[in-house]
Amino acid sequence: GEIDIVAKYKDSLVFIEVRTKRSLEFGSPEESITPAKKERIKATAFYYQQTHNNLPLLWRIDVVVIELNQNGKPSRIELIENAISED
Repeated sequence: GEIDIVAKYKDSLVFIEVRTKRSLEFGSPEESITPAKKERIKATAFYYQQTHNNLPLLWRIDVVVIELNQNGKPSRIELIENAISED
């Protein structure tokens, strides 16, 4: 698996999935995360946390959504905290 960004925030490890879309024709960026993709992200986050020493025990998975306008410039950038739950 692959995680776009791994960060530490206060007492938590934060795994961040970044989703960018030019068109909303097939849904928003956050809607493009399939159940299978969510499971892969969770498995990768768990593996990362288990295989690296001295990391916080608490962790969460956030999503950054970016929508681009017709000129390719961001029209929306949003951080969704705890977007993918551990269970």
